[in-house]
Amino acid sequence: MRAEIANVPHFSAHPDAVQLLDWLRSAPAPYTTYLVHGEPDASETLRERIHRELGWTAVVPRSGEAVLVR
Repeated sequence: MRAEIANVPHFSAHPDAVQLLDWLRSAPAPYTTYLVHGEPDASETLRERIHRELGWTAVVPRSGEAVLVR
């Protein structure tokens, strides 16, 4: 298995959208960001903000959807 392990200090288990976006800004842009936690409407709103503010591709998978991560 090939994997990269990252140490993410000071990450709250319950950040708000502003905190999440600030944290994401410090990371290199991924190929795709998957939002898999939270209420559907809130996840969609965060997806839109990630796209608008960071220019990243973000996806809220449908329930039961499988995604191949390479």
